[in-house]
Amino acid sequence: MNQPDQAVSGAKDSHKSQQSGVGSTAAGLTLDAFALADRLKLFNFTRRDEGFLWVLRAVEQRRASHRPRLHVDDVAEALAELAAAHPDVPQEMNLRYMLDELVSDKVLAPSDDASRAGSLAAYRRRHTTYQFTELGYRAYTAVEDVLSTRSDEVSLSRLVFADVLADFRALAEANLTGDGEEVYRKLSRLDAVLADMTRRAARFYLMLDDLARGTDASPETFLRYKDALLAHMADFASDLARYAPRLAEAVHRVEASGVEVLLTRAAEADERVFATPQARLDDWRRRWQGLGDWFCPSAVRASDADQLQTATVSAIGGVVGLLRQVLEGRRSGVSRQTQLRHLAQWVMAAPDDDAAHAIISAGFNWRAIRHLSGSHADPELISNRLPWWQAPGVPLSVSMLRHGKRPSPGPPAPLRRADGARAMLRRRQLAARAAAEAAEAALAGGATDRILNPDEVAVLLRLLTMALETRTVVSGRLLTARASTASLRITLTPSPAGSVVRTAHGRLHLPGVAIALAKEPATRVRRRREGTDQ
Repeated sequence: MNQPDQAVSGAKDSHKSQQSGVGSTAAGLTLDAFALADRLKLFNFTRRDEGFLWVLRAVEQRRASHRPRLHVDDVAEALAELAAAHPDVPQEMNLRYMLDELVSDKVLAPSDDASRAGSLAAYRRRHTTYQFTELGYRAYTAVEDVLSTRSDEVSLSRLVFADVLADFRALAEANLTGDGEEVYRKLSRLDAVLADMTRRAARFYLMLDDLARGTDASPETFLRYKDALLAHMADFASDLARYAPRLAEAVHRVEASGVEVLLTRAAEADERVFATPQARLDDWRRRWQGLGDWFCPSAVRASDADQLQTATVSAIGGVVGLLRQVLEGRRSGVSRQTQLRHLAQWVMAAPDDDAAHAIISAGFNWRAIRHLSGSHADPELISNRLPWWQAPGVPLSVSMLRHGKRPSPGPPAPLRRADGARAMLRRRQLAARAAAEAAEAALAGGATDRILNPDEVAVLLRLLTMALETRTVVSGRLLTARASTASLRITLTPSPAGSVVRTAHGRLHLPGVAIALAKEPATRVRRRREGTDQ
């Protein structure tokens, strides 16, 4: 039953490039280690308890009702509705904690809802709303697709051949009349239908392979569905054989209307704004190549439709042979299942453990190890046809001969401390700290009346970043913001005139704020160094 899988692999390989747009799956292979770790972090909720999945289902339920942004009480209300229909929903959950954990995994995105705050204190309590991120929603839907997929819901799509033939004919007509939008629509539909046909074929033949492997355990299942299975494959093979020549003729008719003109029109009507025109044209050229390979054979290979036809006929023969084996096993009353049951009865009826072990060893061909074995340093130097008594010996350690254990690798190598490198890094750290302290001492006298050196600019930018992050807006006005290091404090005050700081590389303009730098009090500096400043 592995032959259909191998035969249909050509159809999957030929069409794999058709789904590769600007954001294709293959592009994910080019992610660096940090980006890949962030993507895999999206699936952390699958390793936690089941409550996280129900929280995401509640968010998805409200999203389907056109309410993407939810408060905690909205999620609780949706969970109550789910609990009424599904008894598996956990009753007690810390929603705020679970939502924040999903935010840290980047599955959800938080935002502050100021419309629900009636006062400044309520606003500062941050009435947070939650919604799916784009990648988080894709991760959730992927997990739900896996959980909801049933292995028996597979079939070969034979009813689409008439639609594919009509689309090819309409595509040729649209290309001849110069209707670019109709060309784009028909090509997109053909690409989607062919991708669905490829996925269905791959899943169907994989199901046949699983069915063949599980027949010994459940022959009743196979006998129950064998008539429908054979009829379905026979109908598909018949329709494919009937439509394949007409589809190949339709593809040639489209090619006669001008393939390059067709691809150019499809690329111009493509709505992917972030792709360059050349990228869109190359992508549609790859997709059309896949469509042509499906229905038109070449000089070196058969078409994918012919390969699929061969795989279906081979699968029908495999199913018939499997049916014959099942019926013969039932008629004789001896199958692998009955053999294992008889062996288990003999083992349970054995008088002692030694007899039970002897029966198991005989049934599964278990034998005790009668010799020591090892591998040669270069196995290719020894012929496989050489008898073991003529082959050169393999040296074995004394511990293996005397105690039957492999030699210990020995104690680990001593750790290299690299004192010189550590001392060099320590000197660099002390020099950087001394330069920062000198820059802070120089900035205490002001920053707008002289030209700052690079160290002073670095300290000033760090203080500006800390101060700008602490600014708040009250009644439409920006308040004064402050930030400080161990020995220097900066104060940002709203000012229409703004500030200008001169550096060795140019001027730094700070519109709307005036900056003031001052030295920290000695007592506060001492408390910070001692770690007692609250």
